[in-house]
Amino acid sequence: MKIRIAILMLLACTACGAQSLTPESGGESTQPVVLDQAPADDKAAAVINAITPDPALTARLPAGIKAGGLKMTSSLGYPPMDMLGSDGKTAVGLDPSLGRAIARKLGVKLAITDEEFNSQIPGIITGRYDIMMSSLSDTAERQTKVTFVDYVQAGAGMLIKKGNPDGIDAPADLCGKTVSVVDNGSSLKLANTYDADCKKNGEKGLDIIKFPGDQDALLQVNNGRAQANITDYVVAAYKAADLDTKVEALAIDGTESPWGIAMKPENKELIGAVQGALDALIKSGEYGKILQAWDLDKLAVQSAVINGGK
Repeated sequence: MKIRIAILMLLACTACGAQSLTPESGGESTQPVVLDQAPADDKAAAVINAITPDPALTARLPAGIKAGGLKMTSSLGYPPMDMLGSDGKTAVGLDPSLGRAIARKLGVKLAITDEEFNSQIPGIITGRYDIMMSSLSDTAERQTKVTFVDYVQAGAGMLIKKGNPDGIDAPADLCGKTVSVVDNGSSLKLANTYDADCKKNGEKGLDIIKFPGDQDALLQVNNGRAQANITDYVVAAYKAADLDTKVEALAIDGTESPWGIAMKPENKELIGAVQGALDALIKSGEYGKILQAWDLDKLAVQSAVINGGK
């Protein structure tokens, strides 16, 4: 009899040794989550893989994300923010790095899906994705559709031909010139503003050519179809550093604004958890080290602000 009781007690406790990243609650799994390792191509891999989860933040997540992980969308044609690794399929860049860091701090796995830019906000609204990290400017107009947790601050820039044969030093010099942009992005909004300014001053407006992805828009200066490409300055500087492109980058003064992690406004638990995770990474110094790994420490913010864009 004593042997039988001992065996029953042993069987009852076989699962007692497992440690869960999420507190036990009614019906939730207590099995530990095996977190993803950042790929070797991620310049911040060493920092990311050393991040430890915060159980208090994990507890704030919706049950579905605790169980299934975080679904992130990014448009992987925007170096150094969003791009493909050497294998042609792994997401790397600052946005994937910070996405991985946030997921690890929350104690959940992360799936990153490459999506065409114009489909990303609809994907957040319909619930296909949980978060969007795609160098997206936090604007008042976009706040009517999604809620942002701001994670960097950056400004716009222009790519022009090397040696500046067209004499472009500022937006006012774009009048009468062909300018390439990503369709439906902040660069298109800027191009439309400069076009209106030219016409208001009695000059010829811009010939704006739009593309679904940034790489196609960037190529237009190199192939001679456009005299300038309006994009984010970090992207312009990265592209100009490649000597094969034969372009140079110009910063557009006064365009600095926050970029945000976009989420569905109704997902308040997730929004709060992501804000908490980003703040924790900022305070620990891990956020700063990730930016430094990508040579983008000038984009740093001091705290995670919700809907800080105007």
